[in-house]
Formats: sequence, structure tokens, C-alpha cells
Amino acid sequence: MNPPAANSVMVFDEPQILFGGGHAAINPQDGLALFGPYSPEGASPIITPVYINIGCKEGLDLMQDWSGAMNQPWAVEQAKKHRLWPPFPGYDAAFGCPWPKTAAAIFEIDREQLLVASRRKDPHERCHSVVEMFLEAFEKAKKKVDGPIGVAVCVIPEEVWANCRPKSVIGTPSDEGVSSAAKADLLHGQGSLFESFDPKHAEVFKLSPDFRRQLKARSMRFDIPLQIVRESTLRLFDEKVFGQRGLTPLSDRMWNLSSVLYYKCGGKPWKLNTAREGVCYIGIAFRRSEESGRTACCAAQMFLDSGDGIVFLGEFGPWYAPDSKQFHLTKNAAKKLLTGVLKTYQDLEGKPLKEIFLHSRSEIDAEEFAGYKEACPEGCKVVGVRVRTDKSGPRLFRLGEMPVVRGTFWKWNERSGYLYASGFKPRLATYDGWETPVPLRIDVQHGDAPIERVAMDILGLTKLNYNACKLGESKPVTVKFSDNVGEILISNPTVTDLRHNFKYYI
Repeated sequence: MNPPAANSVMVFDEPQILFGGGHAAINPQDGLALFGPYSPEGASPIITPVYINIGCKEGLDLMQDWSGAMNQPWAVEQAKKHRLWPPFPGYDAAFGCPWPKTAAAIFEIDREQLLVASRRKDPHERCHSVVEMFLEAFEKAKKKVDGPIGVAVCVIPEEVWANCRPKSVIGTPSDEGVSSAAKADLLHGQGSLFESFDPKHAEVFKLSPDFRRQLKARSMRFDIPLQIVRESTLRLFDEKVFGQRGLTPLSDRMWNLSSVLYYKCGGKPWKLNTAREGVCYIGIAFRRSEESGRTACCAAQMFLDSGDGIVFLGEFGPWYAPDSKQFHLTKNAAKKLLTGVLKTYQDLEGKPLKEIFLHSRSEIDAEEFAGYKEACPEGCKVVGVRVRTDKSGPRLFRLGEMPVVRGTFWKWNERSGYLYASGFKPRLATYDGWETPVPLRIDVQHGDAPIERVAMDILGLTKLNYNACKLGESKPVTVKFSDNVGEILISNPTVTDLRHNFKYYI
């Protein structure tokens, strides 16, 4: 077969994923229901979950009922919707062991105290106070529970979820807050003339004012992955009430929460069938510092043929260029970043690598790539790829009501093209999005690799989101979670006890 000509359109087959017994399917719900979770040859896929629950009494009661319902089958009433919302067979049927109805330990937080803390005027103090209450439960858990804890389920009231974000506005604050001038003094190590200076108070303003980012970062020292769940998510019987949050069907929520809990407890729901041994994909993430507009930090996420992910924090520096609105590392910084990633990989995996594909939303310039190449082991090939959503670029349309098929690739030349990772999905017989699909612009900027192979790999990486049990996402995992990783790592610069496993960040 001759290679496709430049400026041509093709449609890739939906990538397959592997499940129990080495069986393949394109849809994770199909594979888990029929074959169970993936396991390496000779290993048992059965993961006995050990979890703890943290929250207010109302949230803990909801989680107790949810846990009891996880081993039951659930389906939407209308059979015609089963392709879009596949029936959930029960946790034990899908993952090979029952989900325990009772947690290993339960830690209750006083609801009124939590809500008062979430209403503090200053966003940093507000978030820090709420996170402190949850961290007290982690402290108790390490002392109370014997053996490793698979995951901590943190159930959050809706008001806390709404209040503890950077741009949240509190109608009637529960305190007077701290002035901008006093906050600036604290950050610069200067106390008030009339108050004793508390260095610990200054640390409050160096942490992210986002509850999710701060809790995930600060809880890593306990070595317990956590899953944040809103109380509304756990409603078993969704009675639509005006003003209440709308939810997807219960079967869909069961699938999503079950797969991510199984993953965080140490299992692997599925593995890419298209992955090639010795090939890894590294997403380069940048995040600007909240304190300085020009200072930024880099981080890397490494995804292996096994499906596991590794996270590594890079250096702060003047990586952002306002004129081009791009992030660029120096040669030395790029070398140090990739060297650190590969060393972490060797410590955890120890297998030789044949190819490394770097995915970045910013351009990778020649100086950066030279640094990456120097960090690569001998005999290992490295390719630099820019992957970004192109909202202003060209579009493809087809006749009828539905958009182009997911997997459509518009090849512009031998090094560039547009990939539709979202679109009409034949397995679902519909398009499960809300807006006209936006393609990913893919450019092989450095190194040599067929653009079709690069695009197919990226399409496969859209199926590695264990946080949602979906046929495929609109972005590859290397790009989709770059913001999450950057926010958690970079928005909390004083947190030093970090973990490298990807499950701590999603």
C-alpha cells in the first residue's frame, strides 16, 4: 500500500484496548463487562480495595449508600440509550471482586465548622482552613488503619466546592480577611508593627487558593491517593430539582467512579493494544507562577507502553516570552528535565527505551530539542511533537446531521496534520459532545517519524484516561492532564514531599 499523499484525508480505526486474558475491545465498558480488567501474564487482576471515607455526616451517609450500590447492576430505563450509556454490571462483575460496603475507616468533619471555614473572605485563608480539616483526617488514618490504604474518598459539600476556587466570590464572609498590603508584607517576610509575625501564616499565601490543587499536593506526604467526590455526584436517585446540579445517568457515574477507584487502589483497568514496547510518550507542561508574571515552571508526564504514568517536576525560570506567548526552556534546563524523568523511570521500571515522543502545546525550539537529545540514552530515538487544539484553524464537515467520524485525519504534509479525536463514534451511534468538534493540530517539529504513526499514537493516548470510563477523549492523556499536573505541582511551590505516580494527580 502506498503512503497517503500530502493534503489527503483518512480515517483511522478506533484503537483497541486490552482487558483480562489478553482480550481486546474498543470500548472500556464492553471490555470490563465481558473480560474484566487487564493483568500482565501470570498476574492476578484482582485488587481487594482498601479505602477510607472523609467528609461531613451527610456526605459519609451518601458514600455508604453508594458503596452498597456499587456491586449491583444499573442501567438507564430506555434501551435505545444503552449504547450511549452502557449498563453497569456491578463492581464485582466488572473488576473481579466486590467493592466493600464499609470503609476501612470513616472520619467525620463537622459540617458547620467546614462551611464557616469555606466562607472566609481571603481565598488563600479560606482554602487553607478547609484543607487543614481534611489533612487532620489523613493524620488519624495513618495511625488508625493497619497496612496500606488504597484510596481516600473525600466527599465535599456543594458549598465548599463552589467557595474554594481561585475566583470564588463569598456573599457574606465569615471573617474580615487580610488586607492586600498585609498579605504582601507576609509574603516578603515582614510582620506588622503591632502584631507578632508568624512565619507559618506567610506559608498560607504561598499555596494554591484552589481546594483541589492544594489538597492533592499537601496530602501526598501521607502516600495515600485521594478521590474528591461532590456530594451531589453520589445521589442514587436523581430527582431533578430546579437549581440543582444536573447529572449523567447513574450507570455512567458508576462506571466512571469505579474505574478510577480501581486504578487508584493499585489496579489497571485496561492497557493500550497499540502501544509498542520500548516506546514512551512525555507530555511537557508549563505553568506561570501566580506571584510573578514572567516566572514559570515546567513539569513532565511520562506514559509507558504499560499504561502507567510518571510525573516529574522541573525548574522555575524565565521560560515564558510575552512577545510570542510561548514557553521555551534553555538547553540545560531541557536536558535536566528529561534526565530527571528518565532517571525516575529507571528507578521504577528499569526497562530500556527505544523511542521517546515529546508532546508539547508550546513550540519546541532547536535549543530545547538539543537539550532533550543530550539527555537521551544511546541508541534511543527522540521526536519533538507540538500538539494543540486549533480553534481558529480549518474544519472538516460531512453531509448529514452528525460531525466527522472520530479518528479522521487530515494530512497537510509529511510533518503536519489535523486529527479529530472527537466526533461521531460508530460504537455509540452518535456524537457525545456539545459543540462542533475541534481538531488537534499535530506538527512533528524535530526528529523523524511518519505523521500518520504520530497521529495514530495520539489517538490511542486519548483512551488512557482512567478518571473516566469513556470510549475516547478529545485530547491525548499527555496533553489533557498537563494543566492538572502543572496546577498541583507549580501552584504549591512550598510543598516538597511529592509522589511520582500519576494516580496522585488525577
